[in-house]
Amino acid sequence: MEDLKQYIEENKERFLNELFELIRIPSISSIADHKPDMYKAAEQWKKILLDAGADKAEVYETEGNPVTYGEKIIDPSKKTVLVYAHMDVMPVDPIDKWDTEPFEPVIKDGKIWARGADDDKGQGFMHAKAFEYLVKTNQLDVNVKFLIEGEEEIGSPSLPKFCEEHKDLLKSDIILVSDTGMIDPQTPAITTGLRGLAYWQVEVTGPNRDLHSGLFGGAVANPINVLAKMISEMVDDDGHITIPGFYDDVLEVSQEERELMAQAPFDEEEYKKAIGVKALFGEKGYSTIERTGIRPSFDVCGIWGGYTGEGAKTVLPSKAYAKISCRLVPNQDHHKIAELFKKHFESIAPEYVTVKVESLHGGQGYVCPIDLDAYKAAEKAFEKVYNKRPVPVRSGGSIPIISSFEQILGTKSILMGFGLESDAIHSPNENYPLEQFFNGIETIPYFYKYFAE
Repeated sequence: MEDLKQYIEENKERFLNELFELIRIPSISSIADHKPDMYKAAEQWKKILLDAGADKAEVYETEGNPVTYGEKIIDPSKKTVLVYAHMDVMPVDPIDKWDTEPFEPVIKDGKIWARGADDDKGQGFMHAKAFEYLVKTNQLDVNVKFLIEGEEEIGSPSLPKFCEEHKDLLKSDIILVSDTGMIDPQTPAITTGLRGLAYWQVEVTGPNRDLHSGLFGGAVANPINVLAKMISEMVDDDGHITIPGFYDDVLEVSQEERELMAQAPFDEEEYKKAIGVKALFGEKGYSTIERTGIRPSFDVCGIWGGYTGEGAKTVLPSKAYAKISCRLVPNQDHHKIAELFKKHFESIAPEYVTVKVESLHGGQGYVCPIDLDAYKAAEKAFEKVYNKRPVPVRSGGSIPIISSFEQILGTKSILMGFGLESDAIHSPNENYPLEQFFNGIETIPYFYKYFAE
């Protein structure tokens, strides 16, 4: 692959222009009005794959948003890699916090600034260009399939059924994913574990209408006050989640593995400085890395109710709402946790309010062995480009479909990500360093080379 760097250098501008076409499509899966944009993104991915050298590419319907599938089968007797990525992105709110237009990509300070720049349009697009290089230079020595979905950011509700119905189409030896990150720009990492997820919306109702807070305040329970108190009881002072039975199935990590995890470079002071906090908080007895990698968590993702407009309005609201999530670890079943939370949250509600709990989505955790051939191939590929052996890490994030792939297709996934913590995925001013983008395009072909060998 002596000409790989040269190929990337000669095509840099084209790569970016093609990526920007994809980014400009506001494919927000959680907002119904953007449904047409999901189809635009799916068609754009079809074009990207065909232009890159796929023998065929099609847009498939699901019960929700479409998926794009493409493939190049060079020899059925050779190994097959299934590349997974997602075309949908998170909403852009709060829009006033963006320094640039979210769907008009801008290059400044050596980075691409836009929603989806990293998660996952930028990282997914790297695979298309790495594949293009191997096809154009006649160096592809494995079969490659692509599965690009449109619902990852809402938990991939339609993809498991699609996988069940298309097992033969999606058959492969390994699934390759770039939707994770590295420790820092010089320290590559392979994600060997993902946390699962359970996500709910809760509604607390008091009086049958909004009331005057002067005439009724002190005599009628305020649903916002009640909701805040109920939420405060879900985690104790030691960071321990109080839901009965919550920890029953938690997979405890051995002291030996905890010591290996502790060898990963981590500067807690820099960590605090980067996010603007004076101190950290989490479950007692565990390090920061362990709290986000091998332990579950409980978070309120949004809370609202009453009057939130400009100025004052003395109102005692009828309803209060919150969106709540738990990150789960391997062995915790998200269906079981969803029921445990619902039962507990409803049980602690006082009689002067009614509570409704709705489960929105969830997914299982995932663990990947580090002795797989594909893991070793990814390890060698990173070493080739970064001159450093990648660190195996367990991510605090969730990609629910990864565990479903294993359950339905019987195939393990290699999580070979290039994102950085500073990329601000899911937040305003999402970005992706150009260096990471081009390094990804350079690294991925070596994975194919070593995996084929």
